[in-house]
Amino acid sequence: MGFAKYHLPCPECGGSDPVSVNDDGSGYCFSCTKFFKNYESSCRSSFTPENDFCKQPVDIKPYRNNAMNNAEGEFVALTDRGISLNSAKTFGVKAIKNLQGEIVKHLYPYYIANEIVGYKVREQNKMFTWKGTGQGSGLFGEQLCQSGGKFITLVEGECDAMAAYELLGSKWPVVSIKNGAGGAVKDVKQSLEFLEKFDTVVINFDNDKPGRDAAKKVARILSPGKAKIMNLPEDFKDANDMLRKGSPHAYTTAWWSAKIYTPSGVVNAGDLKDKYFNREKKESVPYPWEGLNQKLYGLRSGELVTLTGGTGLGKSSITRELEHWLITQTQDNVGIVALEEHDMRTLDCLMSIEANDRLYIDHVRENYDQKYLDEIYNKIYSDGRVWIHAHFGSNDIDEIFSKIRFMIIGCDCKWVVVDHLHMLVSATTEGDERRTIDSIMTKLRSIVEETGAGMILVSHLRRVEGNRGHENGGTVGLNHLRGSQSIAQLSDCVIALERNQQSDDPIDSQTTHMRILKSRYTGDVGMATHLLYDQDTGRLKELDAADFEDDGAEL
Repeated sequence: MGFAKYHLPCPECGGSDPVSVNDDGSGYCFSCTKFFKNYESSCRSSFTPENDFCKQPVDIKPYRNNAMNNAEGEFVALTDRGISLNSAKTFGVKAIKNLQGEIVKHLYPYYIANEIVGYKVREQNKMFTWKGTGQGSGLFGEQLCQSGGKFITLVEGECDAMAAYELLGSKWPVVSIKNGAGGAVKDVKQSLEFLEKFDTVVINFDNDKPGRDAAKKVARILSPGKAKIMNLPEDFKDANDMLRKGSPHAYTTAWWSAKIYTPSGVVNAGDLKDKYFNREKKESVPYPWEGLNQKLYGLRSGELVTLTGGTGLGKSSITRELEHWLITQTQDNVGIVALEEHDMRTLDCLMSIEANDRLYIDHVRENYDQKYLDEIYNKIYSDGRVWIHAHFGSNDIDEIFSKIRFMIIGCDCKWVVVDHLHMLVSATTEGDERRTIDSIMTKLRSIVEETGAGMILVSHLRRVEGNRGHENGGTVGLNHLRGSQSIAQLSDCVIALERNQQSDDPIDSQTTHMRILKSRYTGDVGMATHLLYDQDTGRLKELDAADFEDDGAEL
């Protein structure tokens, strides 16, 4: 007798595929034990193979006389798992019954070089042992389809392999990993050359987190575009579960609907339609100054806005105006991380804006009675929407990030103001300022993306050479941001402040010009508005843009 090439029907017992056709043209039926000396010429022509296993060379040697081929057990329908006799025979799976005729063990054959080297034994209690060895063997069922083909399905268990084979109408090859989801990567790497023979590998692991995670890991090993990942309906655990529940249509639908695996972050635009049309609209709040609104269309949640300027140009005053605006014009919770001032100073500044007077100066505050101050305080703070970082002087970078996330997630802050970036830098032990800023900006950006909160970040400018520095009215550019290009790259919007503090004109020296350096949302950049500082009230008043000409003087 030669070596088996493929399986075909038996004309004697009528089995659909029990005849092992050998390379010398003979055939042997392992169902009725009939030997056909000239099966290839006399019998095969009368049968039309109905499955791809039959159409492809099998190239297995199950009838060589070794200990593994003489293993105990018999070919029977695996009624405990809903597996038919034909499927059990196709995969060479034997069963052992007790005296009552109940199946107590499954024996799953594993091959090396087309010879059975061991059986994985499944006990009734779902414990697994080995008869022989599984080391070095291929995937379960691999011997049935060694020549490759169009499709192959990869599952997580032996019974799932036989079940999927039946659910697919016995038309496509199915193989299983040996050691469950935890060993999937190792098993696939060992049989990678085999799997690469197929145009498409449909991965159908268990419908749980370990199975889904393993499917992605396995897909990464295969050639790009080869792996498809199946998603089973929620009510089913695996292929065997679907077989026992009589759901072949649901299985084949899921099989044909399997999506080509793409790495995280790479998606097909066609799959985003529902997400595109049903996305949540970003919350938007207008700025307190019309010139900014004309260019930026408001302040939006889920965006990082960087406010930058030289020393003494009004960054703190503008920041406090924005904080007060968010508190009074929305019903949202607001978080304030002022790293350069005491919490009492923060309270004073916001109270001053509400009172339209400089209450942060003691003798000014003393001009008001306690009742009035109580009213102002309660108006701003009594509803519990304002959260303040209250640890001036004891800053640890990890603690600060933790507090920012807590404000957003734990305190439900929709808006967070961080003043300022370079105090975060000083809270680290890193020596390289550029790399430190890169790291900080990445973390702040990640917090915004993760939480959907809106963030306003205050940043400094680097010192420049020339007659017109930042404090002398020079024009600010993105390249003037101190420390790293990541500040501009990771910000959705960058607003620069310009002011000529040394101007002889008292109006000019107290006027801060706001220039948009970047607007990812609108793309509209350039001079936006002009704010005059009132020394009596400490407030900022927007001036008519027509009274100013943007000369674009460079630093």
